[in-house]
Amino acid sequence: MKWKGKDLFDLVCRALGLRETWFFGLQYTIKGMCTWLKMDKKVLDQEIPKEDPVSFNFLAKFYPEKVEEELLQEITQHLFFLQVKKQILDEEIYCSPEATVLLASYAVQAKYGDYDPNFHEPGFLAHDELLPKRVLRQYQLTAEMWEEKITAWYAEHRGIARDEAEMNYLKIAQDLEMYGVNYFPIAQNKNHTDLLLGVDAKGIHIYSINNRFSPNKSFEWSAIRNISYSEKELTIKPLDKKAEVFKFFSSQLKVNKLILQLCIGNHDLFMRRRKVDSIEIQQMKAQAREEKARKKMENQRLAREKQLREEAERAKEELERRLFQLEDEARQANEALLRSQEAAELLAEKAQIAEEEAKLLAQNAAEAEQERQRLEITALKTKEEKRLMEQKMREAELIAVKLVKESDRRAKEAEHLKQDLQEAREAERKAKQKLLDITRLNYPHMVKYPQYSPTDTRDANFDKGSIKLDLKDIDLKRLSFEIEKERLDYLEKSRKFEDRLKELKSEIHALKLEEKQSGLYF
Repeated sequence: MKWKGKDLFDLVCRALGLRETWFFGLQYTIKGMCTWLKMDKKVLDQEIPKEDPVSFNFLAKFYPEKVEEELLQEITQHLFFLQVKKQILDEEIYCSPEATVLLASYAVQAKYGDYDPNFHEPGFLAHDELLPKRVLRQYQLTAEMWEEKITAWYAEHRGIARDEAEMNYLKIAQDLEMYGVNYFPIAQNKNHTDLLLGVDAKGIHIYSINNRFSPNKSFEWSAIRNISYSEKELTIKPLDKKAEVFKFFSSQLKVNKLILQLCIGNHDLFMRRRKVDSIEIQQMKAQAREEKARKKMENQRLAREKQLREEAERAKEELERRLFQLEDEARQANEALLRSQEAAELLAEKAQIAEEEAKLLAQNAAEAEQERQRLEITALKTKEEKRLMEQKMREAELIAVKLVKESDRRAKEAEHLKQDLQEAREAERKAKQKLLDITRLNYPHMVKYPQYSPTDTRDANFDKGSIKLDLKDIDLKRLSFEIEKERLDYLEKSRKFEDRLKELKSEIHALKLEEKQSGLYF
């Protein structure tokens, strides 16, 4: 209940292990206005929010002119890094898109360490807030594209420790126009034009309401003789007494009190920087230098160990790769050997088959040669037989012609003989008829009784005539028999000749077939 603001502030600093306490303060919000807890007054006596519990923000109240020279402790650097990064992301400090990407890469280096493509796969920054929303809206790029740009810078920061990355972040941020400036709306007493008053580590600056980058007028701390306020009016008196006194009006008395409080603190630090360091500061700087040297050596040792480990890992990977390559080569060699063995076996089998085929082909060739010789002989025989057959055919044709002629001749003779036979028969008939007629006239009784006496001379004459007739009849029969016999012999010879002709035609047809087949072989 009796604690002052300094008691609570010191407790927080001890909990954080913070020694550079002069940069920080406890901030709270009352009635929409940010106010700093006073160190010399009791906490409960100040106008704090009526809440349980009451919330305070431990923030940097004053900013160094040169972060690398003034921020000695690592915890101090880290707290400033967190606060400045939040102000850039919340757009309280304006930063160009290019600078935001570079700052984001240092923030990623401070958080994740060195970039490792095997570990930091695409999408590892998806849940990190690294760029202001204004920049994201300004460019039509996807999250993957932004991550690719940040990662390209991030990969360049290899080997930078976390505190170095944070310090590099602050060194870039301290050159931004809005870095470390507290802005307050004011108005001049003459025309009541709205302006902005900015307080930072170097002095007081007056801005137009729409331009927070370039001040219209600046008062460095070394050029200010006095700052005072009366109600809503605040007066800045330059060190040069001939210079014009600057007066302005704020919206309320609390704003003037806050402006004066910030001006006093920044002025004190400004003057302190230009004096000889106190023993405490000298000790802190010496410790900081020793700590930096120790960390540098430690980082170098870690870097060497890391490099050796990476080299060992690369050597191991190379050995593993070489081993895998050798195993792969051995496997391929074994497979090639197996394939060679299979190929050799296959070739041996093919050679055996080829040898057998060669033998078979030789045998076939020998058989073909024998067949060729046989066909040649057959062809020769066939030619000879063909010649003989042709000769036989010619002879047969001659015989046939002769037979036709003989047949015609015999036919004519037969016709003549038939005519002669018919004439003889007709003559015989006529003679018999005449004899019969004579017999009827001279010997009518002999017609009924044909018996005759052998002693009768007439009968003897009659017998002689009968014998003559019978002899003539026998000659005719004999002649007819001979003609018939010759006709039958001729028919028999013709039949045999036709059979012989058929046999010759069959043999000639068979020879022609054999000749065609022989032509196919050749």
